[in-house]
Amino acid sequence: MPELPEVETVRRGLLPVLEGHRITRVQTRRGNLRIPFPDGFGQRLTGRRVARLRRRAKYLLADLDSGETLVIHLGMSGRMTIYKSGKALALDGLEGESIPAEEGHGPHDHVILETDAPARIVYTDHRRFGLMTILETAAIEADKLFKGLGPEPLDKAFTPAVLGAALEGKKTAIKAALLDQRVVAGIGNIYACEALWRAGISPKRQAFTIPGERAKKLVPAIRKVLEDAIAAGGSTLRDYAKADGSLGYFQHHFRVYDREGEPCPKKGCSGTIRRTVQTGRSTFYCPKCQK
Repeated sequence: MPELPEVETVRRGLLPVLEGHRITRVQTRRGNLRIPFPDGFGQRLTGRRVARLRRRAKYLLADLDSGETLVIHLGMSGRMTIYKSGKALALDGLEGESIPAEEGHGPHDHVILETDAPARIVYTDHRRFGLMTILETAAIEADKLFKGLGPEPLDKAFTPAVLGAALEGKKTAIKAALLDQRVVAGIGNIYACEALWRAGISPKRQAFTIPGERAKKLVPAIRKVLEDAIAAGGSTLRDYAKADGSLGYFQHHFRVYDREGEPCPKKGCSGTIRRTVQTGRSTFYCPKCQK
């Protein structure tokens, strides 16, 4: 599933062709994704200007001049690709390889948004675990999709004190706690593993022991690993690609994730990366330098 860095990378890729532009045409190839499209989906979007394109946790939010917001979640395998002038639009503004004129007509291309950039944005999702819906902008935080979400880990308001307060009294492993979107929004399995390694904290450590000095190490580690991943365009493992169709490459910078049996890369550590399973997810860590 795309995590925060991948969703943020897609957001930044969409900015030049969506934010400040009008949606001129909407096509849906089916009646639903994970949930049904709301009534009048296409009509409510057509002709609207996108005043702001933002991200909340793993959701893309396109605030419209109508006072409504288009909410997009990529699910497990959702992908948004930009096409402009018959070619894929690269994030650096350069044009990519030529593509067929029938882009957007693949068997898993479910939604097509055209804007006055001009550009065509195609949402592809062969598993259909993603969603698109429309909510009142002013009421988003009260909606069931967003109510109770924790702080954004890249915001300045996300401090060791804030994380410590969220973990106070939690008798669960810190790795599992970081995946709890009520504790902190947007962190998934990959980046939880990587951040804990950077902070030197065992993924098995009880969450209630983190407040204090360990939280002071963990918060900057979380922020730095997310920033590094965004700079690398996210991690491409299976279905994820950037909005220009190219792949992210942060997977080449993993220190522990998916490196079972390899030497720990931390300077001065002679440990070996191990894999364990926590709450049904693979956890990778170094038992020697993570305590």
